[in-house]
This record gives sequence, structure tokens and C-alpha cells, in this order.
Amino acid sequence: MENKEFFAALTELVREKGISEESFIETLQNALASAYKKQFDGGAEVSVALDAEKGTIEFKAIRYVVEEVEDKDKEISLEAAQELNPDYQVGDVIEKVFIPKDFGRIAAQTAKQVILQKLHEAERDNTFSAFSDKEGELMIGTIRKIDDRNVYVELGDKKIEGVMPPQDRVNTERYAVGDRIKVFVKRVRNSGRSSQIVVSRTSAGLVRKLFEEQVPEIAQGIVEIKEIAREPGQRTKMAIYSNDERVDAVGACVGNRGARVNAVVEELGGEKIDIILWNEDPLAFIYKALSPATVLSVTGKGERSAIAIVPDDKLSLAIGRDGQNARLAARLTGWKIDVKSASSPEAAEILAMQEEEEQFEDEEIEETVEE
Repeated sequence: MENKEFFAALTELVREKGISEESFIETLQNALASAYKKQFDGGAEVSVALDAEKGTIEFKAIRYVVEEVEDKDKEISLEAAQELNPDYQVGDVIEKVFIPKDFGRIAAQTAKQVILQKLHEAERDNTFSAFSDKEGELMIGTIRKIDDRNVYVELGDKKIEGVMPPQDRVNTERYAVGDRIKVFVKRVRNSGRSSQIVVSRTSAGLVRKLFEEQVPEIAQGIVEIKEIAREPGQRTKMAIYSNDERVDAVGACVGNRGARVNAVVEELGGEKIDIILWNEDPLAFIYKALSPATVLSVTGKGERSAIAIVPDDKLSLAIGRDGQNARLAARLTGWKIDVKSASSPEAAEILAMQEEEEQFEDEEIEETVEE
């Protein structure tokens, strides 16, 4: 059955929309076969062959030759088959070309459905392709919808939808439809119907990207963010390091009168941020990591484990509410930190030993000077 106008229109559409012609034809064949399945003897197997070059569409009803018929729509007895052709044997396939009823109406409906499906897939694939390099980036979006589980955010000029699941929302933040928010693109996944862009407000990557926005020295690689430990909506500890001895890493991140760090804090809804100078010496790093508390001594006590001694009146500050400060310091440094007050027996013993060692070292220095 020829239908050159039909194929000419499809070819033009495929070219205009950038859809794969091979994929489109295959999908259309399957859709037409399904649509016409019931048009031949109430449900026989149907195959459809589309030849774009010749401009033809061929429908075939398929039946299998069997000894005993169980499904008359799909099977034919050997006896009946041999009446058609004596050479037929059990297991052969008989194909009968037919022209379905109401071809124009059903073909148009089916083609329209397939076209819409393919256009949607092409648009989705093109959009995800454009977003594939956005993973790990910061984007501004508008909240489009909120349901019992997720917050849906429109991203970019094409307004592609990003999903913010419960674990990526900050408990202290309130979201409303129409709000414009900055989000961290956590994952871009394109796998058919489950294609998804996951965005986050809880990721440590959000803090990193916000500082890159505010601090040119970080964006340029002069100041490096080594580690971030975060409890979203409450407190973040960020370890930084300057690759240029002329640049003060902490000063660069804080900014003039705190302008840079305050801009990040404001974006995070008042979340406290401790900016800590990274040190390759883990014990010296722990000193800084327990900021804002004063630390008297840090002593290693096994593999990646240390005791930090603080003044008695600074113990609660060092540990933090519900242990938050010590917990974040441990996550930042990768060490287990046991915080002790100076008056505790274990701490007093350590401090006494350190004092003796210092006195011994001082005596050795004095003897060397006298000689």
C-alpha cells in the first residue's frame, strides 16, 4: 500500500525535529501493529513494514502451523495450511498481506501518538544532554510544585525540572511555590522514563560553590577548600589552604568586614560557618578544627584518634550543643576526638607529662648555651 505523502511528511518532521529516522520508523511500526492487531480476525499477530524510500506500508497477519489449534487467531492446523499450500509443515509461519479497515483514521491517530512521544523523548534527551555538564554546579531555580515528598524546581532557560527529595532539604528552611532559590545539582541521570535531575540544599557542595562565587581566590585556585563538614541549617566547618604564601586564606574567605562570609551565611539562612586553616599535621589541624573553643593540648592516642584538652570553662563550647562542634571537627579532620577538660584526671596527667618534657627540653637548651 503506497502512501508517499504520509512518508514525505514524516521525513520532513524527522529532519526538522532532529529525531532518529530509524528509531522513529521502528516505533511507528510497532505502534501500528498494536493498533491494527484486532483488525484482522479479532487478534492475530500482525507485523508492519514501513519502507520510507518506496513510500509503502505493508501489513501482514501471522499464523503458525500446528498439529492441533489452541488459538485460532494465531495458529492454523496443518491440514488447513496444506489446503493453501501442500508444502507447509508444522512449525512453518504463514504470512498474509492485508489492508486494514479504517486505515486513514487509525494510522493518523497512531502516527500522532508516536510523533508526540518521540518529540517528548527528543526534547528530554536534548535537554538532559545540555544539563549533563551541570552536575556539581550551582544553579538558580524557581519552585514550581511541592508535594508530600518532593520539591520541584524549574532550572535554566528551558525550565527543566529538578527534584529536591526530603534528604536534600534543610529542616530549618521553608519552601513556597514561586520562591527563587540557589540549588546544588547533585546528580543528572538520563535513563529513559526515570530520567531525573536531583538538586540539593543540604550538600556540602552547595557551601563550596557559594564560596567560589564570593571568593575570587577560590575560583582561581589560589585558595583551596580542603574539607567541608556540615550539619545543614546549623553549622559548617570548612578547612582551607593558600597555595600562595602572600595570600591569607582565611582573610580572603572572610572578606572586608566579613562581607564574603556573611553573603554565604545569608544565603544559607543564618547557618554558622567556621573557617579553619588546614594543616598537614593532623594534631595541629585538630587544634584549629575545634574552633571557636580554646585548646590547650592535642595528643595522639592510637590510629587516627586523639585527646583534645580544653580549659574547664571552655568544655561545653568545645563539645558544642548535643556534641555538634566536636562531631563536626571529627568529620572535618577524619580523626576520632576525645575532648577532656583540663581538670579531669586523664587530662591532668597528660598536661603534667607535657610540662615535664618542656622543662627537660628547656634544661637541655640551657646546657647547650652554657657550653
